[in-house]
Amino acid sequence: MNARRKYIKRASQFVIAVQLDLQTDGFIYQKWDSVQRCKPGDWLVNNNGDTYTVDREVFARTYQQRHQKPGTYVKVTPVWAEIATSAGAVRTKEGSTSYEAGDYLVYNQPDGGDAYAIRRAEFERMYEAANKSASQT
Repeated sequence: MNARRKYIKRASQFVIAVQLDLQTDGFIYQKWDSVQRCKPGDWLVNNNGDTYTVDREVFARTYQQRHQKPGTYVKVTPVWAEIATSAGAVRTKEGSTSYEAGDYLVYNQPDGGDAYAIRRAEFERMYEAANKSASQT
């Protein structure tokens, strides 16, 4: 793996999300080459046409509602990411995600906790290096 770096979501990037706030056992679905599990209280997210679920505690900690647009949220916490040098799979809170060499392994915690993977083009569209943003302000 390459060195892990800190990134922030680009200001233009937001998601549309609805909390699964129903009396339900949740549901399972197939995505990222693995079975994913959505639990009661988790969030159903549409990220630029890519639909998936996010753990309720992770969503509450990392996203903030855009007040001018109901149902839209922005990720307000940084992530730490590194480029994968070989193919593999990473365990997530919902299941697991397969990745290829060149994709990004992303972590919501600086110590590598709360991991997921994103294709390189998507990651670079959504995120920018934290130090780049700080130097421009």
